[in-house]
Amino acid sequence: MTKHDVSVEIETETLASEAEAPAVPKKGRRKKLLLVGASLLVLAGVAYAGEWYWTAGRFEVSTDDAYVQADNTTVAPKVSGYLDQVLVNDNEPVKTGQVLAHIDDRDFRTAVDQAKANVAEAEAVIADKQAALVTQQSIIDAAKATIAVDVANQTFAEQDNARYAALAQTGAGSVQNAQQAASRNAATHATVARDTAALATAVKQIDTLKAELAQAEATLTQDQAAEHQAELNLSYTTIVAAVDGTVGNRTLRVGQYVQAGTQLMAVVPLQAAYIVANYKETQLTHVQAGQPADVEIDMFPGVVAHGHVDSLAPGSGQEFALLPPDNATGNFTKIVQRIPVKIVLDPGSPLAGQIRPGMSVEPTIVTKPQSSTKSTATKSAAAEPAHAG
Repeated sequence: MTKHDVSVEIETETLASEAEAPAVPKKGRRKKLLLVGASLLVLAGVAYAGEWYWTAGRFEVSTDDAYVQADNTTVAPKVSGYLDQVLVNDNEPVKTGQVLAHIDDRDFRTAVDQAKANVAEAEAVIADKQAALVTQQSIIDAAKATIAVDVANQTFAEQDNARYAALAQTGAGSVQNAQQAASRNAATHATVARDTAALATAVKQIDTLKAELAQAEATLTQDQAAEHQAELNLSYTTIVAAVDGTVGNRTLRVGQYVQAGTQLMAVVPLQAAYIVANYKETQLTHVQAGQPADVEIDMFPGVVAHGHVDSLAPGSGQEFALLPPDNATGNFTKIVQRIPVKIVLDPGSPLAGQIRPGMSVEPTIVTKPQSSTKSTATKSAAAEPAHAG
């Protein structure tokens, strides 16, 4: 290798080292910029999270121990019999008063006819007793007239007896005529006594007839009640929906014999479904009825339904258990209790009628006072024009 070649090689290496030397500080500055940017992002995230927590997060309480419920109506017949019609299918929407099923009503119609016949018979007995009362009153009036005639005859006989007795004493009349006059007088007294007794009997018969009439009227009332019950039983053969809702748990079939009170199906009012959230007692410090709530439903991921707190249960779940715990005996371990909170969806919610009892949901109650909410909204509204400008 010549000196010229060596000098060229040295110059080449020198130039290469000079070209590589600035690359090291450039990489350092890039790392610093990345670290600064990441730090700023973290600080921004922390600031945003802190601001969210201070303005909203600390006022929100959530739980995943929440489920949809509804006040289901159990459909059960009031009378026993064989089903001859089933007019609804599984999961079919129904309206109030819609016929769901029908029980064979021939026996019940016969019972109604029998009850109507009993009522007609009782009415006939009453009419007969009323007519007997009218007739008896006529008998009483006739008896009174007879007594009046008897009294008149008695008066004449007494006067006649007195005249003949006086004539007989003076010898102007015969003793026979006097005796006959006395006999007629006695006969008229007997007649008056007899007819007076007959009048008393006729008057007492009025009381008897009135008692019989009262009994007949009571029988009529009883028969009318039986008729009404028979008509009710006939109407009960038509089983109708008591509320708007959807048919569920249908167990009836045509030809099936059903007992009174046996559950045949349930009508679930989906439009009136609500949420029962079991919050920890430590979460309910500021929860009150009327506060807004956002509800996330597992069946509808990404959809948030809006509602509000309807009410809080009067006790924890264990207080209404079949066997409530007795903490007065044995070892005690404190457990945070859960209080059921009823949440209803706001009117016009797009999920109204779509949620089903038993669904799992995750509600979030906003406990922020209304005044704070209003002031925040006012500040936001005031800031919007400035931001827009």
